[in-house]
Amino acid sequence: MNIPKIEVGDKLELKKKHPCGTSTFSVLRVGSDIRIVCDGCGRDMVLPREKLEKAIKKICHTENSAISE
Repeated sequence: MNIPKIEVGDKLELKKKHPCGTSTFSVLRVGSDIRIVCDGCGRDMVLPREKLEKAIKKICHTENSAISE
C-alpha cells in the first residue's frame, strides 16, 4: 500500500477534469480532509483524503513545500 506524500503548496493533476476544463489543483490544507483549489476557475473544495488519493494522476511538489524530516 503506497500512501502519497501530499503537502501544502503541491500541485495535483487529477484523472478527471473540473467542469471548467482544468485538471490541475493547488493544495491549501492537509489533514484527514484535504482542501484544494482549481487552478482554472478558483473553485475551493474540501475532499476526504481517501477519495482524493484515488483521483490523483500526478503530484508536482513545489519548492515551497519542503519536506521537513
